[in-house]
Amino acid sequence: MPLEYVEGPVAQLHVDDGGAGGLPVVFVHAFAGSASHWDAQLAHLRKHRRAVAFDLRGHGKIGAAGRRRLRDRIARLRTSRRSSTILACIASCWWDTASAAPRLSPTPERIRIASRVSCWPGAPGKVPHEQAQKVMSAIEADFDNAMKPYWDKLLSGAKPDVRAKIEHDMKTMSKEASLDIIRAAFEFDPLPSLKRYAGPKLVLYTASGDTPNDLQNLVPTVPHRRIESTSHWMQMDEPEEFNQMLDAFLAAIR
Repeated sequence: MPLEYVEGPVAQLHVDDGGAGGLPVVFVHAFAGSASHWDAQLAHLRKHRRAVAFDLRGHGKIGAAGRRRLRDRIARLRTSRRSSTILACIASCWWDTASAAPRLSPTPERIRIASRVSCWPGAPGKVPHEQAQKVMSAIEADFDNAMKPYWDKLLSGAKPDVRAKIEHDMKTMSKEASLDIIRAAFEFDPLPSLKRYAGPKLVLYTASGDTPNDLQNLVPTVPHRRIESTSHWMQMDEPEEFNQMLDAFLAAIR
């Protein structure tokens, strides 16, 4: 794979960057994931366009987690030796993708936030403060047992090889990094950024991401499609179906 490291303001970013032509696409993995979760999509898109995935801090080949915004990390990719002005961002969690657009280019209307794949309740920051505090207290008191129902729900329907991969990646995350990320999730409300962004959007979600607090239910005007019979990691369980939806979306962007 075309792997490289890009110097960031705090630590290096591990980047899987390859392909050429067309609208470049940046993939952002979910909590406790890595760039490798997008292997099938990278191979598919690189036949006719540039496609990039990277490890978020505290994940994969990157060190300690932090709260530096995702838009800063994507901006750092843009200032690397293969920078591009126009890109599509495919995210698989609640990461702050929508707010990336205004900071990445002097012409933010040319930044395409293409697809957001629902993970953890789509807007943890919308959870009432008292409820969020109870959840955090339970996780801090007994991390493994408190997180088990969450992982079990997201892994429901996973293929054996996908389950094995996710369970392995979960174990590589430190408790400290996980807690920092979860706290940040409860502090972040994606709705203002999502509503502010006027470009093309699409929410793909599964049964585990169809609660009242998920994006397609909080903002039903955002185009959305449900993928059946997969775990949260739909792009790994059903890569062909996911890639078809991705192709159709990208084909509509000019």
